[in-house]
Amino acid sequence: MSQRTASLYRMKLPTHECPFGLIAKRMLEDSGLDFVEHILGTREEVDAFKAEHRVTTTPQVFVDGERIGGSEERVGLCSGEEAHQGALVTHGRDG
Repeated sequence: MSQRTASLYRMKLPTHECPFGLIAKRMLEDSGLDFVEHILGTREEVDAFKAEHRVTTTPQVFVDGERIGGSEERVGLCSGEEAHQGALVTHGRDG
């Protein structure tokens, strides 16, 4: 089985860093899944990201290009044979 890759999009503004994005980052790190972190550093970047992906909140996690969750969804991830059953939960209200 090939290694899956995740992308984390999270908000980190000059005056506010989304705590739920930090939680998602920590959980991805703990899961052992390879991931790329994308920082949304301005309100304009956050708004453009949400519009492009038709989501209302950040953080958002994508695995192998497929959006699997963020905001109010709870998403299981693992890097082993269990596919989408694992230990990552992402949720948030910021952004």
